[in-house]
Amino acid sequence: MSVVEQYARAHIVTDADKAEEERTAVPVVLRYDPEDPRAVNVGLPDRRQWTFSRTLLEQGLRAPTGTGEVRVWPCGRVQTVVEFHSPHGVSVVQFESKTLLRFLRRTYMATAQQQEQQTVTH
Repeated sequence: MSVVEQYARAHIVTDADKAEEERTAVPVVLRYDPEDPRAVNVGLPDRRQWTFSRTLLEQGLRAPTGTGEVRVWPCGRVQTVVEFHSPHGVSVVQFESKTLLRFLRRTYMATAQQQEQQTVTH
């Protein structure tokens, strides 16, 4: 079964006074492997990879969720914030919600295809 990989643009939210070009969207990789159907992976530009529950991402599109290293919440009507906590600090990433919804839809399609293939081969 193939891995779902989606390239997206997101904004890293910071309180630092940065030049306009540094506030532009940055590339982020959203990844899902049907071999681990409960998890999604987010690759940030600093090469940091975060793996967390697909359910957490889905629920965070509708209401604030998460209490550990990853927290997700809707930000207005069209954006979603994902906050990553580590010993090195906090990264706050703002996505367009439709990008995350498209990614989640693709992950569920991949899971359904894998289950169908398993049924056919057994």
